[in-house]
Formats: sequence, structure tokens, C-alpha cells
Amino acid sequence: MDTAPQPTAPGPAGSAARLRSGALRLLLPARIQLSRQFITRNRRLAFVLSLAAIAISVAAVHVSAWWFSPGVMILPILAAGLLLWPRALYIFFGFVAAGISYDVATDKAGAGIVATIVLTAIFAAVLARTREKLGVQGLRGDQMLIELRDRIRAQGTLPDLGEGWGSSVVLKPAGGSSFGGDFVVSSFDGKVVEVALVDVSGKGIDAGTRALLLSGAFGGLLGSVPREEFLAACNAYLQRGRAREGFVTAVHLSLDLTSGEYVLSSAGHPPAAHYDAATGRWRLTTARGIVLGVVADLQAAATESEQGVLQHGDALMLYTDGLVESPGRDIDAGTDRLLGEAGRMSAAGFATGAPALVASLQRETGGSDDCALVLIWRD
Repeated sequence: MDTAPQPTAPGPAGSAARLRSGALRLLLPARIQLSRQFITRNRRLAFVLSLAAIAISVAAVHVSAWWFSPGVMILPILAAGLLLWPRALYIFFGFVAAGISYDVATDKAGAGIVATIVLTAIFAAVLARTREKLGVQGLRGDQMLIELRDRIRAQGTLPDLGEGWGSSVVLKPAGGSSFGGDFVVSSFDGKVVEVALVDVSGKGIDAGTRALLLSGAFGGLLGSVPREEFLAACNAYLQRGRAREGFVTAVHLSLDLTSGEYVLSSAGHPPAAHYDAATGRWRLTTARGIVLGVVADLQAAATESEQGVLQHGDALMLYTDGLVESPGRDIDAGTDRLLGEAGRMSAAGFATGAPALVASLQRETGGSDDCALVLIWRD
């Protein structure tokens, strides 16, 4: 048997239920609006930081200026610069301004504190705008650069060439920066090792952004195209780019570890050096070519490669112009200086001599340009 719902009994209990129901209906739109306002993490964080700024300013007046100095407001401002997007940051600045104005009106904050907070706010705004361009929050942008730097360094490390062979790579960006325009890419299939040393025009961080892009592209081409087409493929890649920002030089080495036979190709790069253990002397190789990105087809341009054999005790040295060029000095004099220092390195040992060679030449040139050196020798 169906039972019909009974109406709410009159009396105090029924009246209280009707009041609660009416109050909930009135509060529902406000609750929905509040939820919409704080739907994103950015808005919730801005709200929390704003409450913190107001709490600090009020506590400085009514609790203790010793424990809650208005200067403590710098902490939420810095946190806001790292975590908030610019629009939310500017709203947060409004609460900060209200709080510091209250402290100034009650003689709890002086001109020095106000100036410090204003400068901190300007710094936070610049930081937030920079992060907005990157599209990241907090210190993730710095972490991305660190990861890219580590990837470039790992990519520039030559593989273990096996028994009877040794190698050393030294990269020194200008000004002690972590990024530079010189980079190394390599490929090894167990028998033949290919190495390319590339120099992007410019210095330090200015050239570092292009080097980041090109290192990935050139590293993908190396070992994927025939060795005689590598530089031409790199030139074609640069030609496809919309922006023509300076030039790029490169030297490419293909070395058969079984026979010691090598092929050197150059694209406007300083000539590599070959150490002949039989004579105990270094000589410049004859590989020559045109810089990358200038002509439409590099294979149609006049180039000259060098083929040879690394005997036991021989070595090949690839380097960038930062080791031989310096203001007010002829490049030939710098090259002679390099070969002279390389001769002393040969006597001291290739493994330990390469970093010392770069450090010595960088001191002479003043370290104003990126420097790189790749040394491969046969025991």
C-alpha cells in the first residue's frame, strides 16, 4: 500500500527547516560564484598570499613590530613573483599596497621599508613577465636551461673508442658562461667514428640559443647521411631556415678505427692539425670549404677534403677560431702559437695536455671568445 508523503509538521521544527532551506537557496549563487573565482590554482595562491600580506601588516600594528615587521612582506612578494601570473600578481600588489599604507599611517613603516618593498615588487613583476613568456612557473625555466646544458655536454662527450685509441673534448664558453656557440656532435657504429665540431657566429649566450637548436639538428644528421654528404645536408638545413643570423663553420671527421684511415672535410673552419709521431711535428691539414648557410648547394661549391691514415702515436686536433684569434693579433701568429703549445702537449701526454692547452691559449686571448678543442689519438 502506497503511503503519501506527509507535509512538514507545523511548529518550531518545521519553521527551522524552512529557514535552513531558504538560507541555502540564497547562499547557493554566492557559493557558485566563489567556486568560479577560486577554480584555478593561481587564484587560490593569490588569495593565500594576499591574506598573508594583510596579516603581516595588521600584526605589525596590533601584535609586535619586532616579530611582524612590515619588511617581512618581502617574503610573500618574492613568492608571488615566482608563482603567480602577472594579472594575479598585480591584484596581489593592491593588497600589499593597502597593507603597507596601513602600516605607514600607524607609524610602523618608514620610507626605507617602503622603498625596499617597492623595489622588490618591481623585481617580482619583471620575473613574472619573464616566466609568462616562457610559459612556466617557479624555477622550471631555469631547470629547463640546466637540462639543455647537460644534454649538450653529454652530446659533446665522445664515446669510448676502444683499446688503442684515446680522445679528449674541451669546451670553454666565453665569460665563464654555461652556454656557447661552439659544440660537438659525434656518432659511432663500433667501427667508424664521426665527429663534427661546429662554431656558430657570436659569443657566449648570444650564440648559445642557436647552438642549442643546431646541435640537435646536426646530431641527427650525423651518421644518418653518407659522410661525404654531411656538411651539404647541414647547409641545406640552414638554407631552409627563415632567419639568417650570421654564419656557421664546421669541420667533419670520419675515422675508421680498424685501419686508422680518416677523411676530413671543412666548411670555412680553421684547418685541423695532424700530429705525425714519426717526425714529432704538427702540420695543418688541407681540408677547405665554404661556410655553411651562404650558398644554396654546398656540393656544387669548390671544396677540398683530406684523406690520410693515423699511425700509432699519431693524433688529430680539431679546434675553433677562439683558440687562435684575438684582437690585434694576426690569425697566423695565433695558429703558430697553437701548434707550439700542441708540441709541448705531445711531450706531456695527450690525455692530460688538452685541457692545459686550451687554458693556456685562453689566457693569452683573454677568454673573450668561445673555445673548443677535440683531440683523437692512436696509441
